[in-house]
Amino acid sequence: MGKYKKATQPTLYFIGVTTAKSSIMSVFPEWARALDLKDAVIKGIDLPIHGPDEDYREAVDFIKNDPLSLGALVTTHKIDLFHACKDMFTYIDPYAAALNEISCISKKGNDFCAHAKDPISSGLALEHFVPANYWKDFDGDVLLLGAGGSSLAMSMYLTQEKFGSNVPGKIILANRSIPRLESAKAHLKGLNPKTKMEYTHNPTPVDNDKTLASLKPRSLIVNATGLGKDMPGSPLTDACVFPMDSLVWEINYRGDLIFMYQAQAQAKERRLFVEDGWIYFIHGWTQVIAEVFHIDIDEQCLEKLSEIAKSV
Repeated sequence: MGKYKKATQPTLYFIGVTTAKSSIMSVFPEWARALDLKDAVIKGIDLPIHGPDEDYREAVDFIKNDPLSLGALVTTHKIDLFHACKDMFTYIDPYAAALNEISCISKKGNDFCAHAKDPISSGLALEHFVPANYWKDFDGDVLLLGAGGSSLAMSMYLTQEKFGSNVPGKIILANRSIPRLESAKAHLKGLNPKTKMEYTHNPTPVDNDKTLASLKPRSLIVNATGLGKDMPGSPLTDACVFPMDSLVWEINYRGDLIFMYQAQAQAKERRLFVEDGWIYFIHGWTQVIAEVFHIDIDEQCLEKLSEIAKSV
């Protein structure tokens, strides 16, 4: 099993970049007690961003073949891990297949399963702070900074046919590399025709500032770049100007969070609502825990887990 040690207790893995810094390492033991998961534990696996395929395959092979390694939450590496390891799974859920990303690994019977939970967890987080009928009432734009898995998941969630006319008129994905934009465009082909999708190559924060300045009032701007958590900095400069009366979402809850502070500095003058990544963190983890441990987490239980996490 190479560098990984055989689990001696039911183990959930956190595959990320700086996992030791995450609150989940302190929160999970309390959650495990509350959920009666007996002696379940969590362990971090830190891998370099856009690392070699063999790193991903070694980690996934270990989890697949170690009996007490029950599954994993994957962050940052979702797309790279999918491309490196998709042949290793016996079941790939529809979201994972559509988005070409894996955010959750689980086992069910003889199946080794890959899931993409972001369309669900990001949707639940958006419902928490985006007012009902927001797009139908105000017709704002959406700017997703970054073209990784989170932005793809949000695009998929926001444009669902079930929302009728309450979908954004325009979603802009802005990214500093062209290949990731082209990949996003391919995966999001065929979304709701009511929403115009734009894919903008913005190699610098100054370019993102210009795109930001083009938005309508009452837009939604999301930092989904990883800057502020996995890497220092912000996708915007301090000279940026947010559109009036808009929603600004920093999907991270830890790190230097410069993007969030840039928005907060303008919140009063520009009448912004600024949301951090705490609720996204809660939904992201509870969706995976429910899948890996095969349990139900209802709304009442979710509130209890959120309170436990806050107290920790």
